[in-house]
Amino acid sequence: MTTIWIDGEWCDKSTAKVSVFDHGLLYGDGVFEGIRVYNGKVFRLEEHVERLYDSAKAILLEIPMPPEKFCGIVEEAVRRSGLTEAYIRPLVTRGFGDLGIDPRKCPRATVIVIVDTIKVWPAERYEQGLVMVTAATPIPHRESLSPRVKSLNYLTHIMAKIEGNLAGADEVLMLDSEGHVAEGSGQNLFVVRHGRIQTPTPYSGILLGVTRGVVMDLARQAGYPVEETILNRYDVYTADEVFLTGTAAELTPVREIDGRGVGGGTVGPITRRLQQEYFAAVKGREPRYPEWLTYL
Repeated sequence: MTTIWIDGEWCDKSTAKVSVFDHGLLYGDGVFEGIRVYNGKVFRLEEHVERLYDSAKAILLEIPMPPEKFCGIVEEAVRRSGLTEAYIRPLVTRGFGDLGIDPRKCPRATVIVIVDTIKVWPAERYEQGLVMVTAATPIPHRESLSPRVKSLNYLTHIMAKIEGNLAGADEVLMLDSEGHVAEGSGQNLFVVRHGRIQTPTPYSGILLGVTRGVVMDLARQAGYPVEETILNRYDVYTADEVFLTGTAAELTPVREIDGRGVGGGTVGPITRRLQQEYFAAVKGREPRYPEWLTYL
């Protein structure tokens, strides 16, 4: 069942409450993470919590407990939920304040951990591939707020997602202010061309996803060359394969972008193999397709 921890209190969906004066609600002032649970085990918990604390430090937000205690709360929340396949949303806001923007009026951060399930797209999209369109809304400039800060303010990406919804697409391709390929609305992007895997470089303004790193390691272990580089839409349009990665998205193929079929319009062999490698790694065994769809 859905389990929620808020500043020391255990809640469910009907009892969980935050103040209307919380600056996370008023201004999007805070940071968050997304974490998966597979077979009852939290995947890469310490890595996600480290990134949460780094995000908080970058915006001068003090989390009122050490990382080890935070990890313990997450694991206890998963245990109480009874879910063996789940999605965890830890978040930390600036806390209760007044209607002004000054963070000095917020004496203590609000800490929340949510354990629930998540489904991003219909199940068949994970097997057949997504349809994407390029969004007119670019990602924020990397010097306005570092993309390494996983902040509560996702409005730019939400506006891009709305563009995709209005176009009838499953997902959007977001560019930076110079027109280079960046990411999806909440995913990292990879292209495959002639057996070589490429993904946008960190300095292009993307979030360094935990799943992105896992997939890059798995690809190298499988013998595929992996390159972080600047990409434009031509590289995506002419790719043999395209796929997205993310904690919520996991590893999802793309079959069409801006009306152009990717490869043969079906999931390519490298994407398929990396799906198998990824789910074998996180589930602790080799999955049998389409078994992995059952827990989405």
